Amino acid sequence: MTVKTNKYVEDLRKKSAADLNNELVAAKKELFNLRFQNATNQLDNTGRIKEVRKNIARIQTVITEKANVAE
Repeated sequence: MTVKTNKYVEDLRKKSAADLNNELVAAKKELFNLRFQNATNQLDNTGRIKEVRKNIARIQTVITEKANVAE
């Protein structure tokens, strides 16, 4: 992981479960919009799709970690 990624994950870990869920919903909406733009050939930076997918996975991982700690 890069320094930028580590900082992003640290920021995620500081957030509450509700904030994480809101961020997850926002990331999924962004992914939908990116896919839509890609399908209509309006997307310039196709690498952004991969980046958003990885961010969704990171958010879900932090949510799971918090759930396991709560048990």
